[in-house]
Amino acid sequence: MTDAPLVAVGEVLRPFGLHGELKVRPLTDRPRERFGRLDRCVLWEPRGDQREDCHIASCRFEGEAIFLRIDGVESPEAARRFQGRLLAVERDAVLPLPEGQFYPWEMEGAVVETREGRPVGRFVRVESGAQDLWVVEDDEHRQRLIPAVPSIVVEVSVADRRIVIDPPEGLLEL
Repeated sequence: MTDAPLVAVGEVLRPFGLHGELKVRPLTDRPRERFGRLDRCVLWEPRGDQREDCHIASCRFEGEAIFLRIDGVESPEAARRFQGRLLAVERDAVLPLPEGQFYPWEMEGAVVETREGRPVGRFVRVESGAQDLWVVEDDEHRQRLIPAVPSIVVEVSVADRRIVIDPPEGLLEL
């Protein structure tokens, strides 16, 4: 087992049926592509960073639901211990994104500045809700929430690890 950083691709909801299948909620925009080709993953409990490598014996789709069988899991009782765990892959095994898109972890620590070149801080993470908010931390460890909308985020360069924003008046003073 590896200590490499992981990316969650699904959440085990509960056992399903009599033969140890797991009902999984996808945490990806492309579940059929991701799970259709997934044969190995890590059952992950992030709080304690508990990891268990597993081999996926089968995968099927019913509407939005995904049902997986894991080698060695033959009953609902055996499957129950995975309830609530995340299915994860190492970062180098994520699906490639279309041009112009990025995974949030690719930008961790990226410099954030205004169009005028004024330093704002470093990109920390994304907080999801009705609208994604980017958490940016300055040198004094003060965090600001930047709405991830095209009118504010005007340039993102993964290669240069740089984000340019055009904040409305008062946003950076909050």
